[in-house]
Amino acid sequence: MYENPFHVGPFSERAFLITGGAGFIGSNIAEYLLRYKAKRVVVLDNLATGFIENIQPFLGIPGFEFIKGDITSFEDCEKACQGIDYIFHDAALGSVPRSIENPLATHLANETGFIQLLLAARHAKVQRVVYASSSSVYGDSQEIPKVEERIGKQLSPYAVSKRGNELYAEIFAKTYDMEITGLRYFNIFGPRQNPNGAYAAAIPLFMKALLSNQAPLILGDGNQTRDFTFVENAVQANIKAMFVSTPVIPGAVYNIAVGERVSLNELIRILQKLTGTNLNPVHRPERAGDVRDSLADIRKAGLELGYNPQIHMEEGLKRTLEWFRGYDAINKSGK
Repeated sequence: MYENPFHVGPFSERAFLITGGAGFIGSNIAEYLLRYKAKRVVVLDNLATGFIENIQPFLGIPGFEFIKGDITSFEDCEKACQGIDYIFHDAALGSVPRSIENPLATHLANETGFIQLLLAARHAKVQRVVYASSSSVYGDSQEIPKVEERIGKQLSPYAVSKRGNELYAEIFAKTYDMEITGLRYFNIFGPRQNPNGAYAAAIPLFMKALLSNQAPLILGDGNQTRDFTFVENAVQANIKAMFVSTPVIPGAVYNIAVGERVSLNELIRILQKLTGTNLNPVHRPERAGDVRDSLADIRKAGLELGYNPQIHMEEGLKRTLEWFRGYDAINKSGK
């Protein structure tokens, strides 16, 4: 991965903080920064949903530092921000079902933690913050494709927390003259995504089932659609957003996806072909809070950030399956 750089200019004099850097997306960002010789890469993670295994290969690299800490602690945020130029904020308590079961935990991690980090970044005079939002903010909007300026009513505490991040980012950017950019991720998948636990995402769950010769489980009729986005595209978006040369629009937010959608039923058919299996899915009732259809309009990110997704779904699935088979992710203990 990352054979061609997404940035212009060296990283050798730049210091980065990645919150949630032991998680799926964060560890992929860390890999990119280290590959291109960043001066310093600090990961802040409480390991609630991240894994030390995700950053194990980086621990001996000069300039890499792991801090076990929590973004809900201002002291931990201040410590992590010392000497930092740029922040990628990917720490969050994900999952719509988890947020419905425990909305307070979601609020504390995703809202309070976000404010704590922004305050610490301001005090440390960090140059720019790029943070993870979510396509879940579109809620009950029926518009396809989704356009940044038009959203619906959020359908879960998780979606509310991500929309709250966007509102706080805009206020902090304007009030405190900070450079803050949000990325609305659309169903990111790829290597290091955990297939275990009650809140695992669809693609790793489907892969785990098929590679274990078990029928995959679909919640709903399977005709719901998603704009599945390979993680390398998300990394590109983060790097482009961090180093775009045009003036940063205060609190701007961008759809990060591929601009293509597929139903869960079609996804299963593709995975059956790639794995050489013919196990038919088992359907169960759809879960509360889920968006029915999702497709991103990515023109704004293209025009303003230079974002251009290179890896489309089937190629991304092939790379992810290769990782699952080689890394023994299927047997990795969940949390």
